[in-house]
Amino acid sequence: MTEKLTFEKLKQQVAEGEVDTVLTCIIDMQGRLMGKRFVAQYFVDSAWEETHCCDYLLATDLEMATPDGYASTSWESGYGDYVMKPDLETLRPVPWLEGTVMVLCDVLDHHTHEPVSHSPRQVLKCQIERLSALGFEAAMATELEFFLFTKSLDELRKDGYRDLDPISGYNEDYHILQTTKEEHVMRPIRNHLIAAGLPVESSKGEAEAGQEELNIKYDAPLNCADHHAIAKHAVKEIAWQQGHSATFLPKWHHDRVGSSSHIHQSLWKDGQPAFSDEDGEHGMSALMRQYLAGLLKYSPDITFFLAPYVNSYKRFQKGTFAPTSIVWSIDNRTAGYRLCGDGTKAVRVECRIGGSDINPYLAMAAQLAAGLAGIEEKLDLPPPLTGDAYQAKKAKQIPDNLRDAMVTLRKSKMLRAAFGDEVVDHYHRCAEWEQKEFDRVVTDYEIARGFEKA
Repeated sequence: MTEKLTFEKLKQQVAEGEVDTVLTCIIDMQGRLMGKRFVAQYFVDSAWEETHCCDYLLATDLEMATPDGYASTSWESGYGDYVMKPDLETLRPVPWLEGTVMVLCDVLDHHTHEPVSHSPRQVLKCQIERLSALGFEAAMATELEFFLFTKSLDELRKDGYRDLDPISGYNEDYHILQTTKEEHVMRPIRNHLIAAGLPVESSKGEAEAGQEELNIKYDAPLNCADHHAIAKHAVKEIAWQQGHSATFLPKWHHDRVGSSSHIHQSLWKDGQPAFSDEDGEHGMSALMRQYLAGLLKYSPDITFFLAPYVNSYKRFQKGTFAPTSIVWSIDNRTAGYRLCGDGTKAVRVECRIGGSDINPYLAMAAQLAAGLAGIEEKLDLPPPLTGDAYQAKKAKQIPDNLRDAMVTLRKSKMLRAAFGDEVVDHYHRCAEWEQKEFDRVVTDYEIARGFEKA
């Protein structure tokens, strides 16, 4: 692992001409890096304390449109500023860009300097504080799945994303021969991220042509989310540098397997695994059973944060390793929640609902909120499902469209208590806009199906 980049070390690198650019970034609602490129000398002289950005950055869609209906900002309020407060603990080199380092920022109100409650980093921080108040810490890990394509992003965009040719021609799950052919992309991704201070463990081919998986070691939730956001950004940039493109769209073709982002999670107390009890059934503590029961009970409430777009729900198909029902099972990849490491101190929960398009901060915050609700309510955990969860006819189903998930989000008393009304209303508006934008568009499918036959 690369030695941590301190602010003092950065000043030295700038003075010696080793670094000339500082990427100063916030995390937007979609989980992307947004911000400025500072001349490094200016950053170490003054901008390290704070800089500013337009407050519309936390009220846009994927296209950077400016929808109305947000209480936090609008044309009427004039789209003022937020404060970008660099978190110097996140300083790191960006080895795939020459002379460049990066820092992530917290978002503060321009007038009060208080955290902006709907900023994704702040949403997660609030749930971490709730955990801490109970004496717990969390360990979490996210898996990043994505597809690589032969053409560059610019080539595909100019062609209307019609000639989508994956980088390989067949299912490459764990396939060493095929992934060797992709090492000109995947090797720099692994090595550059390690050099940037991310604890990358491995990459592998996934269960479809051109599909990849990147695994990063578990960490504290905020670190985990930072690693996820930076890695996702890096994958796109490095693939572009190699003349290819990467997509984290969960379902790019109806005949292809989708891409997920599974979330592994456990709680710890006083340095010991709080989910583990060697005398408990499957090695689970009573606390873990309550936490998992909370995940099950509140899955509909939090689905939007695991599946935030219309396309997200195309992934939930039987026989694709993407779940369709809200059940838990032991080491069973057909269930929405999989118990991993049963009978060991490493026992943990894997949420398999989230797609590759998640905002990791919001997704993990929602998981923690639901799990904490289970603990606070002392919920009972039902027995695990055995067999094929796709055939579990009596099992409660995951919301299968954005419209339904949006309704449960708006009505969720649990999330309003955990996140606050302002945050829930803000992200409900985000979901509402996504649905309305899709509803007004005529798709290629509709034209091909009905142009002559309707």
